[in-house]
Amino acid sequence: MGSDARASEPFSKERFMESKDQLLPLVEAFKADSGAYAHLETPGDVAGQRRLLRSLMNIRMPAPLPAEVLLSQDAYLQARAREKGIVTLNDLPVLHDGLSLWQGDITRLAVDAIVNAANSQMLGCFVPMHTCIDNCIHTFAGVQLRAACHRQMTALRRKYGPGYEQPTAVPLLTDAYNLPAKKVIHIVGPIVEGALTEALAQDLAACYRNTLDLCRENGLRSVAFCCISTGVFRFPNQRAAEIAVREVESWMRLHPGVMDRVIFNVFKDEDKEYYERELQ
Repeated sequence: MGSDARASEPFSKERFMESKDQLLPLVEAFKADSGAYAHLETPGDVAGQRRLLRSLMNIRMPAPLPAEVLLSQDAYLQARAREKGIVTLNDLPVLHDGLSLWQGDITRLAVDAIVNAANSQMLGCFVPMHTCIDNCIHTFAGVQLRAACHRQMTALRRKYGPGYEQPTAVPLLTDAYNLPAKKVIHIVGPIVEGALTEALAQDLAACYRNTLDLCRENGLRSVAFCCISTGVFRFPNQRAAEIAVREVESWMRLHPGVMDRVIFNVFKDEDKEYYERELQ
């Protein structure tokens, strides 16, 4: 997707129609693939069909998909990416020292890697239409992403045992498939069950350091971080922003010239205010 020459062109009415025309047969193919939902009534409107397709993608276990359906999915998702609008590094102002702050949908960013706030199973969110970042990234990357995560987790379970789950702050790298980004870095952040402890703060700090180390090891020179562990993992938003900025700035000072850009991606106005304060 990142190499598509049309990616930076404005999305036209013709391309919207192209996306719309691909949608209905794709919904029917995913219904047939699901088995249990093959006889579900398909909505007559585009919005309803998109919701149904996303829901079927969300609940689908990692398994092969017929090549022609996969090609259709890829074409549809790439058209959706252009429809939403792809954001490049040139669109993101640099605040200082290669750092940027951007508020919006992380699946629009054409960078070397985006960071996914994953769970320890590393298979994405199975809740239909859930608004978490894990669900969004898996939806718009396509079913290949869950399959890729499954392959890596299967290999790790062969090595460490059938009960293996991905530890906190240990990143896992995959391709990004139909996203504008080249790669996705999946990482499990700390879960705050009660009071915030120093150990949890150190775990969150390690998420940022280890992700940047992974970028360095794989020649990835631009990365967009989401707000790891906030939301359902209940890490306080303001403290999370303080840790994120401190750790990234410290890492950048220790590794000058390694990263061209590090982006703090936020969605909520609250988080934007916290990061603006920290990045002054």
